[in-house]
Amino acid sequence: MTSLIVAGILAIVVIIVIVKTAVIVPQQSAFVIENLGKYSRTVQAGFHILVPFIERVAYRHTLKEQAIDVEEQICITSDNVQVGVDGVLYLQVLDARNASYGIGDYLFAIAQLAQTTLRSEIGKIELDKTFEERSHINLRVVEELDQASNPWGVKVLRYEIRNINPPNDVLTAMEKQMRAEREKRATVLESEGVRDAKINEAEGEKQRVIKESEAAREQQINEAQGEAAAILAIAEATAEGLRKVAAALNAEGGDKAMQLRVAEDYLERFGNLAQQGNSLIVPANLSDVSSMIAAATTVFQHSSEGERDSR
Repeated sequence: MTSLIVAGILAIVVIIVIVKTAVIVPQQSAFVIENLGKYSRTVQAGFHILVPFIERVAYRHTLKEQAIDVEEQICITSDNVQVGVDGVLYLQVLDARNASYGIGDYLFAIAQLAQTTLRSEIGKIELDKTFEERSHINLRVVEELDQASNPWGVKVLRYEIRNINPPNDVLTAMEKQMRAEREKRATVLESEGVRDAKINEAEGEKQRVIKESEAAREQQINEAQGEAAAILAIAEATAEGLRKVAAALNAEGGDKAMQLRVAEDYLERFGNLAQQGNSLIVPANLSDVSSMIAAATTVFQHSSEGERDSR
């Protein structure tokens, strides 16, 4: 009976020793092992056996990316406006040993450092620019935290501002300012539209006047050219007619035909003259038609001789 009790006790001791010495490290984790209170080694994912009663697991770290909620805090901008700002911080443990011995609590330290850095960056800019400069503020916070956390074996990946909450009176003033800006832009755009419309109308009127003046000029040029061509054609026709008349006079019987033509024309025109008015002045030699014909013949003969001499 005593032997059974001793065997049971030994079995229990063996089980306790196995439990204490056998360590299973999950994936993406790292355990820090101490040997009699002193750092021994860092074990990665897998099954590991420790020296009983000498080695122990002192720290357990996850190597996954972690998200830390940075609580809202009051920041004062450069124009002395208080705003509440909170955010989210993303980090990852790269060196389990430094994360264990470099600082007591790296999560608390990084969160506090993020808040102080954020207050410093917010204090450099005005309230109106805090919403525009989010990316710049996030980048500056990451740079400061990454530099400070490097000895702790922790890598700060990124920081994101989640909310920026100005006081209610400031929000009301900002809404009024934005409304005024929108109304101002609307007025400016409307005035620019009216200005552009007037410019377009003036430009159209200018082009219309130019086109009308060009059309009038072309019309005058065409009419002048037409009149010149008509005058030239009449002159050429008249000259050609005179040449033919002169040729006919020089032909046989031409003078007789000319005398007959002059007599007919004389009588016809005199008759028309008598029909157009009640009063008529009759030449003294009206009955002497032969003298009129002789005078006309003399003129035509002189004209024919002058034309022959010019040739």
